[in-house]
Amino acid sequence: MANKYEPTIGLEIHVELKTKTKMFCSCLNVPTAVGIPTEVGNPNVNICPVCTAQPGSMPVINEEAVHDVIKAGLALNCKIAEHTWFERKNYFYPDLPKGYQITQFEAPLCVEGKLDDIRIRRIHLEEDVGKSIHDKGDYSLVDYNRAGVPLMELVTEPDIHGAEQAKKFAQDLQLVFKYLGISDADMEKGQMRVEANISLNMGTKVEVKNLNSFRAVEKAIEFEIDRQQKAVENDEKIIHETRGWNDSKSETFSQRIKETSDDYRYFPEPDLPPLEIKKELVKKLQAEIPELPFARKERFIEEYKLSEQSADVLISFKYLADFFEQTVSELKGWLESGKIKTNIDRLIQLSANYIITEFPKFLPVAGEIKITAENFAELIYMTFIGDISSSGAQEALKEMFKTGGDPSQIIESKNLKQTSDTGELEKIVEIVIKNNPQPVEDYKKGKETALQFLIGLAMRESKGKANPNIVGEIIKKKLG
Repeated sequence: MANKYEPTIGLEIHVELKTKTKMFCSCLNVPTAVGIPTEVGNPNVNICPVCTAQPGSMPVINEEAVHDVIKAGLALNCKIAEHTWFERKNYFYPDLPKGYQITQFEAPLCVEGKLDDIRIRRIHLEEDVGKSIHDKGDYSLVDYNRAGVPLMELVTEPDIHGAEQAKKFAQDLQLVFKYLGISDADMEKGQMRVEANISLNMGTKVEVKNLNSFRAVEKAIEFEIDRQQKAVENDEKIIHETRGWNDSKSETFSQRIKETSDDYRYFPEPDLPPLEIKKELVKKLQAEIPELPFARKERFIEEYKLSEQSADVLISFKYLADFFEQTVSELKGWLESGKIKTNIDRLIQLSANYIITEFPKFLPVAGEIKITAENFAELIYMTFIGDISSSGAQEALKEMFKTGGDPSQIIESKNLKQTSDTGELEKIVEIVIKNNPQPVEDYKKGKETALQFLIGLAMRESKGKANPNIVGEIIKKKLG
């Protein structure tokens, strides 16, 4: 069935920009005013005559928002418009106080881009609407805190042919926006919202709106492809409509017949001047674009010899990738100064492994990285040379996340230092050999797993302080 009916998918992605103020007024671009709690119960505190459409109020273009969209366009290989303007998109909705939205239609800021071999038709700038609240019984409420927030809309060409491909594209876009610093693009908070236009064999297109998680993007597209296939098989007509997504039922539902651009009666916004985008400005903004995630991934693989999987995990969390590079810088500095003498590549690998596997255990509790890269590098080096065992390093790291303390002091205070004293370790090994004749006999018969078992027993006997490498050598020597 999948071969007979090829799905064609285009995405429309709305992203709230992280500017200081709203798109056309000086209200703060935050859910509630500074100093006021963010519980539901403080609506309409970040509003003014402009974003609530009071008579006589006049909009003013937010320069920062324009620059952010141009940066997004440059990062996504778009052409930047030299001449552009804003228009009015007319429609009525309770959370749209003006009765129209200021947006761009005929002359978007950015056109003809590309990411992941998926063409980007346009990126334009507009204002977000307010928020309707319908769960208050027999009436609805409207919060205008979000009304007028700068909203970037990105529209792809219909180059996507599957749900998983659509999800990955949205995830990659989110990462680009985070690296650019123009938006947190948190889908759970509504900062990034996805709409999917889906058709079979380029037939009648159906739009599924307001998908607020990557899982919802994937599941909604899968459901809609299946629904349309079944409809065609049953000789039912596919209607050009807008559908919503019911997450609890995992199904789409009809909302309304899809409007056309004529229905919105676009015309140029008379209260705003057209924009002339100078080449000098574009060059300046191009220079401000940081290293993007996929270029960083390739560099991590080439420069630090990381696996593709490790590089993928690190670049997916920019703050972890930044911390990793700060740690590497510390280690390289120590190597150059002669403070350490060892294989720097192995230290780098160990650093990446600990950040990927251990940091997630503590970050939800700690809420932030209190550890300095210098202290973390010291812990990695002590682990590498055997001053502390892996379990001891995890215990020390847990304390470092709580206090931001120095690893040497934590290891000393918690008595975590690994012992390499052969005399002391020989006594422990003798006890283990005496009390475990069967594993000893198994090892003598050539079973290597028995050696690891005996080393584990010695580690337990020493309460995790024994150096496992030295213990292994002692066992081999004593058992021939």
